[in-house]
Amino acid sequence: MEVGDIFNIAMIFVVTGIGVGYGLSVLVDVRDDLNDTTAQLALNNTIDGVDNFPEKLPLLATILIAALIIGVLIKYMGAR
Repeated sequence: MEVGDIFNIAMIFVVTGIGVGYGLSVLVDVRDDLNDTTAQLALNNTIDGVDNFPEKLPLLATILIAALIIGVLIKYMGAR
Protein backbone atom coordinates (compact mmCIF):
# COMPACT_ATOMS: atom_id res chain seq x y z
CA MET A 1 0.00 0.00 0.00
CA GLU A 2 1.39 3.36 -1.03
CA VAL A 3 0.32 6.99 -0.71
CA GLY A 4 -0.87 6.89 -4.34
CA ASP A 5 -3.45 4.28 -3.36
CA ILE A 6 -5.42 6.75 -1.24
CA PHE A 7 -7.48 7.94 -4.22
CA ASN A 8 -8.49 4.36 -5.08
CA ILE A 9 -9.42 3.64 -1.47
CA ALA A 10 -11.50 6.83 -1.28
CA MET A 11 -13.31 5.91 -4.50
CA ILE A 12 -14.08 2.45 -3.15
CA PHE A 13 -15.66 4.01 -0.05
CA VAL A 14 -17.71 6.47 -2.11
CA VAL A 15 -18.98 3.81 -4.49
CA THR A 16 -19.73 1.44 -1.60
CA GLY A 17 -21.66 4.15 0.25
CA ILE A 18 -23.71 5.04 -2.83
CA GLY A 19 -24.38 1.38 -3.61
CA VAL A 20 -25.49 0.54 -0.09
CA GLY A 21 -27.66 3.66 0.13
CA TYR A 22 -29.37 2.97 -3.19
CA GLY A 23 -29.75 -0.72 -2.35
CA LEU A 24 -31.43 0.08 0.97
CA SER A 25 -33.79 2.48 -0.81
CA VAL A 26 -34.81 -0.25 -3.26
CA LEU A 27 -35.30 -2.78 -0.44
CA VAL A 28 -37.55 -0.39 1.47
CA ASP A 29 -39.62 0.27 -1.67
CA VAL A 30 -40.00 -3.46 -2.33
CA ARG A 31 -40.94 -4.13 1.29
CA ASP A 32 -43.66 -1.48 1.18
CA ASP A 33 -45.20 -3.11 -1.91
CA LEU A 34 -45.38 -6.62 -0.41
CA ASN A 35 -48.53 -8.13 1.05
CA ASP A 36 -46.98 -11.34 2.39
CA THR A 37 -46.05 -11.02 6.07
CA THR A 38 -43.22 -13.59 5.86
CA ALA A 39 -41.63 -11.78 2.93
CA GLN A 40 -41.93 -8.45 4.75
CA LEU A 41 -40.27 -9.95 7.81
CA ALA A 42 -37.46 -11.36 5.67
CA LEU A 43 -36.91 -7.98 4.03
CA ASN A 44 -36.98 -6.23 7.42
CA ASN A 45 -34.23 -8.56 8.63
CA THR A 46 -32.23 -7.96 5.45
CA ILE A 47 -32.60 -4.20 5.75
CA ASP A 48 -31.53 -4.31 9.41
CA GLY A 49 -28.48 -6.38 8.49
CA VAL A 50 -27.39 -4.22 5.58
CA ASP A 51 -28.18 -1.02 7.48
CA ASN A 52 -25.40 -1.81 9.97
CA PHE A 53 -22.71 -1.89 7.26
CA PRO A 54 -22.47 1.88 6.54
CA GLU A 55 -21.93 2.50 10.25
CA LYS A 56 -18.67 0.53 9.97
CA LEU A 57 -17.24 2.54 7.06
CA PRO A 58 -15.55 5.20 9.26
CA LEU A 59 -13.88 2.45 11.29
CA LEU A 60 -12.67 0.73 8.11
CA ALA A 61 -11.37 4.05 6.78
CA THR A 62 -9.46 4.68 10.00
CA ILE A 63 -7.87 1.23 9.86
CA LEU A 64 -6.88 1.66 6.20
CA ILE A 65 -5.37 5.11 6.80
CA ALA A 66 -3.49 3.80 9.85
CA ALA A 67 -2.16 0.89 7.76
CA LEU A 68 -1.10 3.34 5.06
CA ILE A 69 0.73 5.57 7.56
CA ILE A 70 2.44 2.60 9.20
CA GLY A 71 3.44 1.25 5.79
CA VAL A 72 4.95 4.59 4.75
CA LEU A 73 6.82 4.90 8.06
CA ILE A 74 8.22 1.38 7.79
CA LYS A 75 9.22 1.96 4.17
CA TYR A 76 11.11 5.18 4.92
CA MET A 77 12.56 4.08 8.25
CA GLY A 78 13.75 0.82 6.71
CA ALA A 79 15.49 2.70 3.90
CA ARG A 80 17.96 4.22 6.37
